[in-house]
Amino acid sequence: MAMLQKTDDYLMKFLDVDQKTLDRFKEIREETIKQAKQLSKKTGPLVAIGISGSARDEFDMAAESSNSEFLLTQSLEELKKQGVKTELIQLRKYNIQHCKACYSTTNTQCHFYCSCYPRGTATADDMSNILYDKILAADIIIFATPVNNFKMSSLMALFIDRCISLDGSLSPADPKAAKNKELNIKHTKFVEIMADDKIHGSGFLRRFHGKTAGIIVTGHEEGASMVISSLFMTLNHFGMIFSPWSNVYAMSSITNPTYKDKAIVTSPMFIDDVKKLAMNTYMLASALRKKPIEWK
Repeated sequence: MAMLQKTDDYLMKFLDVDQKTLDRFKEIREETIKQAKQLSKKTGPLVAIGISGSARDEFDMAAESSNSEFLLTQSLEELKKQGVKTELIQLRKYNIQHCKACYSTTNTQCHFYCSCYPRGTATADDMSNILYDKILAADIIIFATPVNNFKMSSLMALFIDRCISLDGSLSPADPKAAKNKELNIKHTKFVEIMADDKIHGSGFLRRFHGKTAGIIVTGHEEGASMVISSLFMTLNHFGMIFSPWSNVYAMSSITNPTYKDKAIVTSPMFIDDVKKLAMNTYMLASALRKKPIEWK
């Protein structure tokens, strides 16, 4: 499409919007380009967060600490030795509300921050108020979950569902009517017309872009491979990058009763594995910090 066609007059006619609405679309585009620059120009030490999806807590009904969380803390300790700023995030300690599945009813994208639970309002939850910002600040994210019924934990699934607001999402065109489908469709058309591959953030902003990931799973069943596969596919489509040997599944024998798992699953063999996972994610994140890549 020729540049001459992208005048305000052309855009208003093509999108069937007035000048005020078009100016709002432009404002969001500039905000997103600015945010993209901030995300791609990080300085200081690398930042890593460990996402623990375990519900098990030694001070709660289980009266026993989490195996997957133990291995996650070992990987974070290894990163800390490399000068990485680390934080363990225990999802069970946060108020995270369910995704309302409005993805395809907005403008083929969610809003950021999530317009279902607007940040700083009475209806906001900890995902909007706290966790989105922690994810934005991270260079490395390691996900740890037990296998629950051949799948990831419900806490991890809830967290991953809400991460959709970070993937290609923009501010709502009308914050007072965020679900105005007709307006949102026009906004999407504007973004598609104005997106420029040479200007990061001029289209839909993928906020996981360039972050490195690791996955730790504990459990008996073959469900571990299904959990890793599910997480890998989702996170890869979010734009996260995986180094070689960036996942670990720690298992005991299915012939053992579950109460005998801990000594095996938290043994030096698996501790060594998660430390290597941490180093692999660290080396990749370090290389990307020195020479960022704009993935297509």
